[in-house]
Amino acid sequence: MAEALDYTALEERAAARGPVYGEHAHIVCDNLVRIYKTEGVEVVALQGLDLLVDQGAFVALVGASGSGKSTLLNILSGLDVPTAGVARVGDADLLSMTAKERLRYRRDVVGFVWQQTGRNLLGYLTAAENVALPMQFAGVQRADRQERVEELLELVGVGYCADRRPDELSGGEQQRVAVAVAVANEPEVLFADEPTGELDTATSAEVFAALRTVNGAMGVTVVVVTHDPMVADHVDRTVGIRDGRTSSEVLRRTQLNELGLQEVVAEEYAVLDRAGRLQLPRDFTAALEMERRVRLALEPDHIGVWPDHAKVRRTRDARFADPSAQDASASDDRSRYERARYERPPDDDPRDDRPRDDRPPDSDGQDGRPGDGRRESR
Repeated sequence: MAEALDYTALEERAAARGPVYGEHAHIVCDNLVRIYKTEGVEVVALQGLDLLVDQGAFVALVGASGSGKSTLLNILSGLDVPTAGVARVGDADLLSMTAKERLRYRRDVVGFVWQQTGRNLLGYLTAAENVALPMQFAGVQRADRQERVEELLELVGVGYCADRRPDELSGGEQQRVAVAVAVANEPEVLFADEPTGELDTATSAEVFAALRTVNGAMGVTVVVVTHDPMVADHVDRTVGIRDGRTSSEVLRRTQLNELGLQEVVAEEYAVLDRAGRLQLPRDFTAALEMERRVRLALEPDHIGVWPDHAKVRRTRDARFADPSAQDASASDDRSRYERARYERPPDDDPRDDRPRDDRPPDSDGQDGRPGDGRRESR
């Protein structure tokens, strides 16, 4: 009886800790790390990355070359194994899989579309035969395969290409057939690595439309790695990756405007990870010359971030010492601080240890305080 009571107490304590991180997400990455070793040199491709993707979402991963986005995609698709952290897709734990489980995962749970069209299709098979091949390996009956092949090719808009081989198809047609191949076995997730990297703008739009179609019609979660700027018009969420971590997100939603018409509203956010780390945009930090250290202040509704206070004070004092420089610097400030600006802390800020009488007046003539009495940092 005592043992039963102990188990009950443990369950209550576990429940009291709150929900598990990513408990209801379809894709979960928690403090994900991937380190490559080549010739005695370690390269850290992922540095504690956090990411949650809901079931049925259409998400794009963007970032500069070497940021870690392709490494992340390879891990989630079962082609690579992370060094540490948590990586989960549905019920599949990508760190603890056996080789047999990983093979079944790649065959049944996920689909993949490569940038190079030659990697997606077998050149000696027709489009219909390429789509049927995964189903044949999965044991689907011949009659059922034929019916589903026709449905999938029509779904992605290339039903007329069923009897053509890849060398008889355009690049866009090949990629749309590749999308049909990737979803042939009804996977939970479709991953695409630069699917429009070798296509022109118009053809890229057709491929993204095919991805959006299978996302909506089949409910499959779609994750795309891309440099294509037009991705913003097709996905629900864009996740920026920088230096092996998620750094920013753009979320899109549809709403009615004042005329009663639907419009897409996009909002950009910085990502605050579970360790409390925040990557400030480079143009913000460059505009304010932020290096190494910054000052923080907790306000009722936001956190203020300032550059090194000593540097700010020296620059400000130099301007007041030379009145002729103030007008010249004002226009420069307006352009440099258009997106990122700060106001001087109020008089009683402990960071400014000079006597009040030694502080230069503000432009509104009031000693030591900005006109609106508030600090703001974006």
